[in-house]
Amino acid sequence: MGENRAQSLRDLESEVGILVRRIRRVLWVRARAVHEDLQPSGYLILGSIEREGPVRASVIAEQFDLDKGAVSRQVKHLVSLGLIEVEKDPTDARAVLISVTPEARTRMADVAAHRHKGLSERLADWTDDELASFAGELGRYNRALELAPHPEAEALSSAGLS
Repeated sequence: MGENRAQSLRDLESEVGILVRRIRRVLWVRARAVHEDLQPSGYLILGSIEREGPVRASVIAEQFDLDKGAVSRQVKHLVSLGLIEVEKDPTDARAVLISVTPEARTRMADVAAHRHKGLSERLADWTDDELASFAGELGRYNRALELAPHPEAEALSSAGLS
């Protein structure tokens, strides 16, 4: 690997690290904007339920790679905050469907509108082509990482540490 490529990969790791830290901070702010007692993980789950429509807990567990107990605790907490509701699945009496409440939908829409306005203001000096290009490259980056096994996970597995 050439030195320029190695430096670019180090730069990429650094920028992604900054992005991850920024996202963590922003998730706290967005979660609190929806409800003062909402944690970032609950906010992410709530957003997923809102996008997917009524879902089973197993879908959430799979999507977030969580065990059923963790999902159950999150669901109970979100119900206690009045952000989701649980009802019997009409196609399977043993299962339940989880959906957002109208109040949660309104709060999430308010947060999304604020988020889009802020992002638009911060990127006002970007052209439409620059924005589209960045979004496309970021999508390409995410797909590349999703398709390939993670090298550190492979190393841990082969060392018997996973």
